[in-house]
Amino acid sequence: VGNDNIVNLFNEGHLEVLTIFAAQASLIVANALLLNELKVDNEALRERLDDMLFGSIVGTSPVMRNVFRTLEKVAPTDVSVLVQGETGTGKELIAREIHERSARKDGPFVTINTAAIPENLLESELFGHVRGAFTGAVATRIGKFQAADGGTLFLDEIGDMPIALQVKLLRALQERTVIKVGGSKPESIDIRVIAATNRDLKEAIQNNEFREDLY
Repeated sequence: VGNDNIVNLFNEGHLEVLTIFAAQASLIVANALLLNELKVDNEALRERLDDMLFGSIVGTSPVMRNVFRTLEKVAPTDVSVLVQGETGTGKELIAREIHERSARKDGPFVTINTAAIPENLLESELFGHVRGAFTGAVATRIGKFQAADGGTLFLDEIGDMPIALQVKLLRALQERTVIKVGGSKPESIDIRVIAATNRDLKEAIQNNEFREDLY
């Protein structure tokens, strides 16, 4: 801002103003550079995360990549699926991803933990009941099977389902119909069933704790 050809163009007051302005301007430039660096880092992290993501599942190990390839093959079909794995390994995430990648993705995704419901109530939860079927049944109610019509039903902890209900579940899967507790009329359902368990079902079959035909 100096010019030797013009004498006394600036004075000490101008220098003070310029110094203050330069200090502020340097902060603005420094912040802009920092913000740009953060944006670049954020974009790089997003790209890395995209490489790790499979829908809502994160994984990069060879084992997980193999799981993802299996999901890509299974999801577009309409077959029933059994997901096996230890507690806390994300079996429901796998089930949801199958649903989201299927032709049923716009339909409901209904879940039920078959181990968390008492045996005397589980049949009603699954298949519904008619009014007066038992004490407290003040109205006819649909079960999870009908609630999932047009979508996917996720049966968690299927390995703990009582044997008597396994028979009715098998019939529902084979005939694609349900009969409410206390009712007699079969009602059609259009669902895909995904089940999950942390048990070794082959061992459970040998111990007569799980039906081989259902497996």
